[in-house]
Amino acid sequence: MWERRIPFPPIREIRRELSAGKITVEELIAEILNNVRSYAELNATIEVWDDWLNKARGRSAGEVIKQPLGGVFFGVKDNICVAGKPAEACSKILREYISPYSATVVERLISAGACPMGRQNCDEFAMGSSNEHSIHGPARNPYDPERTPGGSSGGSAAAVATGQCMIALGSDTGGSVRLPAGFCGVYGLKPTYGRLSRYGLIAFASSFDQIGILANYPDDIGLVLERVAGADGYDATCLHTAKPFAWEPWEKEEPPVRAVGVIRDWWEHKDISSAMKG
Repeated sequence: MWERRIPFPPIREIRRELSAGKITVEELIAEILNNVRSYAELNATIEVWDDWLNKARGRSAGEVIKQPLGGVFFGVKDNICVAGKPAEACSKILREYISPYSATVVERLISAGACPMGRQNCDEFAMGSSNEHSIHGPARNPYDPERTPGGSSGGSAAAVATGQCMIALGSDTGGSVRLPAGFCGVYGLKPTYGRLSRYGLIAFASSFDQIGILANYPDDIGLVLERVAGADGYDATCLHTAKPFAWEPWEKEEPPVRAVGVIRDWWEHKDISSAMKG
């Protein structure tokens, strides 16, 4: 049984430590690769991209922090395209398909200084809620490898939880980012439809699909969303708004009081365990 330990500090802290010379890019990469090896039984990361990691190794900390997301290493669900890399959607139908282009969200992350570290397992064509149906075999839950990490972005969530990447891209049709986030103890966001470009996403259901973000900290999601959100000429369903997304983290001592609604028929259902209710 895995004990919860968040492998990396928040992005802002990582960048402060890089700037102060307390850590190096090489050390970050070494930690990521060590975590990929240490948690190989989870089958979360199905391919590590050494060429991208080698590019990152060649950059100094001073050079990296000049970019807003420099020092961030992100994973990519296998149904999101990266130029020159396989995009199989974990299906035999697309086995060995190499994408000739990158998804807009991936391009924007790279332009902001982030580095793709590899691709993560998912249900075939994102059609599932358990990440059991993949040509690469099932992904597994970091808390208990005998249990599901949720799906279809289970590999992305498990990889984030175990430090195989700092943030990961997933896709969500009816819960495929949010379910794995809950199952693996991380944060997951399905943005409002149209907030992020879907160009480069191998869609399950175009009228519902949205690329989402998984991370260990809400602030990391906000920082990433700020850089990747916005109109895109390649996606006619993208929200065309004059006001860009701006992330403002909560900095007061006490968070605002919020009301939470619970569906009574679900909460009182006989099959909901007492452990789930807390």
